[in-house]
Amino acid sequence: MVGAVGGAMMVNDERSFQTQLDDTNADFNISSALSSHDDLKNQANVTGVVMNSNVLMIGQAPNSMLRDKAVRTVQELKIGGKIHNQIRIGNPTSFTTRSNDTWITTKVKSRMLSEDGLDVTNIKVVTENGEVFLIGLVARQQADLAVEVTRNTAGVRKVIKVFEYTDS
Repeated sequence: MVGAVGGAMMVNDERSFQTQLDDTNADFNISSALSSHDDLKNQANVTGVVMNSNVLMIGQAPNSMLRDKAVRTVQELKIGGKIHNQIRIGNPTSFTTRSNDTWITTKVKSRMLSEDGLDVTNIKVVTENGEVFLIGLVARQQADLAVEVTRNTAGVRKVIKVFEYTDS
């Protein structure tokens, strides 16, 4: 079943197959690059999510020096799109908070899937410390609907849009 859903999403995705592959490789390269720095790996909780060559950087760093180092590390990869820096200065979130974030993401995705008229194939949902980031390549009407569904999901503290729009 998972393969069928994944295949269907790939077919309906606005991005070309090559762009989807490049985004997946970039996700992996970001993780590898960030984890190659002991200070980032041990003191921060930072990750990057790629959609259509744009990078959303999220998590926590204890100071601006480490936050900036994480951003520079990703810039050096030359992925090609914009880097949206949403790394917060503070202590890394706890396991409990990260588990709750996973639950929020699951609830948002489930609600989106059951929403008539919403095509979720082009939207990534990422939750970090109760903030839900929506990233994707969508029409404005789809973005507005996704935000409304997300905003009305229990546990969501804030919704941040990182969309590119397919219409003008």
